Amino acid sequence: MSDAYIALADGRVLEARARAPGRTRGELVFTTAYTGYEESLTDPSYAEQVLTFSYPLIGNYGVRSERFESETVQPRAAIAREFTDDVAEWLADEGIPAIDHLDTRELVTTVREEGAMACGIAAGEDVTPEDAIAEMEACKPMSDHVDIGAQVSVTEPTLHEGDSNGEADVRIALLDCGAKGSIIDSLNERGADVHVLPYDSSPADVETVDPDILFVSNGPGDPENFEAAKGIVDTFAGEIPLAGICLGQQIIASALGGSTEKMTFGHRGVNQPVQDLRTDRVIMTTQNHGYTVSDPGPLEVTQINVNDDTAEGLESEEFGVITRQYHPEANPGPHDSLDFFDDVLSMTDSTSTVAAD
Repeated sequence: MSDAYIALADGRVLEARARAPGRTRGELVFTTAYTGYEESLTDPSYAEQVLTFSYPLIGNYGVRSERFESETVQPRAAIAREFTDDVAEWLADEGIPAIDHLDTRELVTTVREEGAMACGIAAGEDVTPEDAIAEMEACKPMSDHVDIGAQVSVTEPTLHEGDSNGEADVRIALLDCGAKGSIIDSLNERGADVHVLPYDSSPADVETVDPDILFVSNGPGDPENFEAAKGIVDTFAGEIPLAGICLGQQIIASALGGSTEKMTFGHRGVNQPVQDLRTDRVIMTTQNHGYTVSDPGPLEVTQINVNDDTAEGLESEEFGVITRQYHPEANPGPHDSLDFFDDVLSMTDSTSTVAAD
């Protein structure tokens, strides 16, 4: 008898092996990445989701904390064809249910054909299919997680000082909606001081930093639920250069009159091809998102996904905006897009600051 079950919203209950015990629920999604499992499992954008790895063996190079993108494992549960003992023990220590020995190809195909869906997991001794079904039935749609930002954001402003390079520091106010640590590192490495602010900060909090650039981070959930962040973008658009990654792109577009929509199964992996419409250059990118910008409003679409034509880059000279839907910090993933951070820092000039009150 199996000691783990996953109940799907389509009515099926699949048997599996428990590698880390527990009962939980979340939106079932998958990633096609075959490396970078430590980065994926600590990416705050996976909050309230159950992460399935399409690559069959997860954990073949151990667990190294220096690769973590945040301090904790972020998905509600993890699924693989097979987890190594190192990863299974890590997830058990973190209190994150993990299951394997099931057909992950079937799960991935199901999500591709039917879309990301609610699921419930029950793993451990004496669990039953009914336990998994009860978890699935209690699962909320992602758009109903209206306070998801509170789960992944800092609670107090935090300063990350840039590496000394002999040049004048650039001050960045980074609105933390679930920022990956490597985004901050990428900016610090280029000499920028990064003031990380809570996701629900006020315009006055931004003014206190007196930033050269306002940066909206990646994060989980529906961008339409991040009202405070949209208010900040609306307040400072045209006054401070604006940059954003992933959820940040969606928030900026929505705040400036555009719109967003939920995708069927999203983009999650390290091999998403993106075409620059100005140069025709195609790069490979790391992605993790379930929503997309459906209408850019006053912003220009500068990059698109080769597979489905969704917006991957937005810009505006009028509003001083540059955003990317993918993850140019590339942890994990190819390094084709690292120059995005140089482009962001080049947006600064002597007039693009806001005086503190």
